[in-house]
Amino acid sequence: MNITISGHHIEVTPAIRAHVQSKLERIMRHFDQVIDITVTITVDKLKEKQKRHKVDINLHVPGKDIHAENTAEDLYAAIDLLMDKLDRQVIKHKDKIQDHKHDPVKHMPVNSVSPEGISADLANV
Repeated sequence: MNITISGHHIEVTPAIRAHVQSKLERIMRHFDQVIDITVTITVDKLKEKQKRHKVDINLHVPGKDIHAENTAEDLYAAIDLLMDKLDRQVIKHKDKIQDHKHDPVKHMPVNSVSPEGISADLANV
């Protein structure tokens, strides 16, 4: 699994990298077939003292690419909310993969027709 964490108008410090990786462990606990993760952290300066932190994540899993993004004034809050969104999407994807939308043969009811009844029905035809 490859994890790429990059920053746009922000330097990705070891503390930010550690926080993102610790939050990604929860995703890996629910679905361990992740191939590639790309995290992009962006800071937009709106007004003089107001900053907006935007976090995007692309998760490449077998059969699908999952994308989530979140924006908040606090970087760590944006990461936490983003991981909540991503966790819900990963669980939904895992459920879709595992749900085969039919009952297996071993759970189907067995007909209670005896072989004698079948031969008697054929003799009447």
